[in-house]
Amino acid sequence: MTTLLIENGAIVTVDDAQHVYPQGYVLVEDDRIAAVGAGEAPASLRRTAETTIDAALMAVMPGMINGHSHLFQTFIRGLADDKPLLEWLKAAIWPVAQALTEEDAYVAAMVGLVENLRGGATSVIDHQYIHTEPGNDDGVCRAAEESGIRFLLARGWADMDYHPAFMETPDRIVAETTRLRETWQGRANGRIRVEFGPLIPWGCTDDTMRQTHTLSQHWGAGTHIHVAETRVEVDMNLAKRGNRHIEWLADIGALGPDFQLVHSVWLSDHEIDLIAQHGATVVHCPVSNMYLASGVARVPEMREHGITVALGSDGPGSNNCQDMLEVLKATALLHKVSTLNAMVLLPEDVLWMACRGGAVAFGQPDLVGSLEVGKKADLVLIDLDTPLAMPVHRAPSAIVYNCSARDVDTVIVDGRVLLRRKEVLFLDEKALLARARQVCASLFQRAGVVVN
Repeated sequence: MTTLLIENGAIVTVDDAQHVYPQGYVLVEDDRIAAVGAGEAPASLRRTAETTIDAALMAVMPGMINGHSHLFQTFIRGLADDKPLLEWLKAAIWPVAQALTEEDAYVAAMVGLVENLRGGATSVIDHQYIHTEPGNDDGVCRAAEESGIRFLLARGWADMDYHPAFMETPDRIVAETTRLRETWQGRANGRIRVEFGPLIPWGCTDDTMRQTHTLSQHWGAGTHIHVAETRVEVDMNLAKRGNRHIEWLADIGALGPDFQLVHSVWLSDHEIDLIAQHGATVVHCPVSNMYLASGVARVPEMREHGITVALGSDGPGSNNCQDMLEVLKATALLHKVSTLNAMVLLPEDVLWMACRGGAVAFGQPDLVGSLEVGKKADLVLIDLDTPLAMPVHRAPSAIVYNCSARDVDTVIVDGRVLLRRKEVLFLDEKALLARARQVCASLFQRAGVVVN
């Protein structure tokens, strides 16, 4: 058994009672949290711990769950700024994605996963829907395995009304997702898992949604889908099917607690009631929603209805980064200004969404999302000893309102230290970035994309 003691930090547990210890400790044994406490660490723990990290002037918190991203978009960030969703797809996503290879997907994912770790995320849900080469999904999973992050691949699909290069037959959708589960499900000490990721209601037939939902339930897995991101998309569903996105899922018998409903911006009162009744989870992506001018999700009302809300960065093509600390601040500020209520979301509320809500979206609420004995040792240490944060009166406030990815000092996933003193330990970061520039240049050349 390996033991790691983290001491002298401000411990933000995000447990049921929201305990915060201005000075405390966390003991890690192998891949689990073995003790959490206030004050100085007991002398017995200090004597027996194989490794000790002094977290003085740092916040120690659970690793956040990035509830929605598209890692392949790492190569597309900044390519089509200042465009609404459907124009952005045509200008940035579709041209580049058609030329994406397994190697491109692997390198883009690795850069994106390093970015996630640096931004305080120890778990990521990747909505991976670019299958122009059969191994693209495997390349992304390989990056997850090598990086050490906790990872859920939502294997995206569309079988109607989408770009022809990205549509698939129902048989292929099921066969490829089944293959990925047989190959990757439970790999790397259980860190990697696979589920269905239907892309958007207007790209999915009723029959295939029912088929994949039934199979997902058989697997005990979830379903990850964009819904109601823009008003135009809702209008498209009303014109084609006569109902709104959440109503459609309910009408075909697919809505349930295993659903991750990404964006959920343009919801009716009835749809909010349906989500609450069926126990589905909403993944809120505030930075992306602002970037694309999609609108403001009704998050405070959802929370009042008892809906679990998680947070996501969305893909770096519409953010343009994956800094979950930035997402925390954006979440708090967006809803304060949209409701004209400064108290509508407190720092503790936002941390709860990023950690505990994220754990529900990730499908592992009993394993991750809080610093509690028995849970996985996924922790983040944030440097507070900076002019941007000091003096710190309340650690949750400093985390949400003062900190950014540049302040993340140490990241631990599954008991393994992946980032220490702001240095990536599992690869040569500069070499990775150099490789990414070369691979991206080649991709853009094949795709015929010229960056002015």
